[in-house]
Amino acid sequence: MTALAIEQCGFGMERVGVCAPRGFQASGMACGIRKEKKDLALLFSCRPAAAAAVFTTNVVKAAPLQVTARHLQDGYLQAVVINSGNANACTGAQGLTDAQCMADIAAHHLGLSADAIGVASTGVIGVLLPMERIANGLPDAALALSTDGGGDAAEAIMTTDTVRKTAIAQLEVGGQLVTIGSMAKGSGMIHPNMATMLAFITTDAAISPPALQAALARANAETFNMITVDGDTSTNDMALVLANGEARNRPIEKGTPDFEVFTGALTDVCRQLARQIAADGEGATCLLTVQVVGALDVTQARLAARTVAGSSLVKTAVFGADANWGRIMAALGRSGAQFDPENVRLWIGDVAVYAYGCGVDYDEEQVTRLLQEPEVKIDIDLGAGDAPATAWGCDLSYEYVRINGSYRT
Repeated sequence: MTALAIEQCGFGMERVGVCAPRGFQASGMACGIRKEKKDLALLFSCRPAAAAAVFTTNVVKAAPLQVTARHLQDGYLQAVVINSGNANACTGAQGLTDAQCMADIAAHHLGLSADAIGVASTGVIGVLLPMERIANGLPDAALALSTDGGGDAAEAIMTTDTVRKTAIAQLEVGGQLVTIGSMAKGSGMIHPNMATMLAFITTDAAISPPALQAALARANAETFNMITVDGDTSTNDMALVLANGEARNRPIEKGTPDFEVFTGALTDVCRQLARQIAADGEGATCLLTVQVVGALDVTQARLAARTVAGSSLVKTAVFGADANWGRIMAALGRSGAQFDPENVRLWIGDVAVYAYGCGVDYDEEQVTRLLQEPEVKIDIDLGAGDAPATAWGCDLSYEYVRINGSYRT
């Protein structure tokens, strides 16, 4: 099995995002939850699909997550309905009723059982869903389902996002071409384990539900759980994968070479989405990539990378193009990773700024220019082992405060 070109959406495929694989349709439309914006998306598979999901670790979990988790118990789904503008979180028994009602209405118009429908919501916490508007919009969303609907669906799940987020990959399994498509939303309330992000991934691969869950768990650990914008973990986070088998490949099972290549392709798709989410952080002017090597183990490498990427002082220094490497060292020191500062080396871009216990001479103007690039890279060698990890974040600007100071208005 050979992995083919894996890149951001746009390598000549006519179908966008979740509609790239065979057998998937989507739609996105405005039903009146948000003012003059698309706010209702529907994703449909031509046949029951193996399904897997990971959810927020926040103890406060929104009603849609609870309904989707229940519907996932048999390992299969055939459609997902998503609204933006309202999180349906902290809404009590009525919220659960409304989330189930979304599934019931979608199922009716698709001719499916309600337990074949996943539900997701994103937006303001603590407000009941406008169910009449959703009920009126879902019939039109079902009628609008199309293989060309991936772009509209990706737009409909956005909240404070400034751009649609999609990614595609292709690979071969036993001589059969397999495609993975996706869409995501996320801009603020982003932090590991997970963040205010929704990701929906589709594939025409034939794969068992346990293998799909294992592949998603591994991909999630390396990607979505390695992004941070503002240190807040949401109530509504969900990454959901549907695999309908339309590629007619030999079924992928855990412990096989096919599984490893599929998991690699899935991880690359998730990484693309994760980078897009971090780069589109609320008020962000740049993507911040923190790469750690030389940790004792992967867990400690991830701790170090995430702590630096999530440090408010590091993020504000990046925004101000201030080469204040002391903030990076301070963040490393409180990360929980084990290392000796006398063995650490640190680079901003390709310029060494710290080595073996103290700062080194460098060109301040050169580093200032590097900190003004669209992507700022911080490389760290802990000198304690050989484990690596990468985390993604963004700078912290005045605009972030403005956006979140008036989020409900």
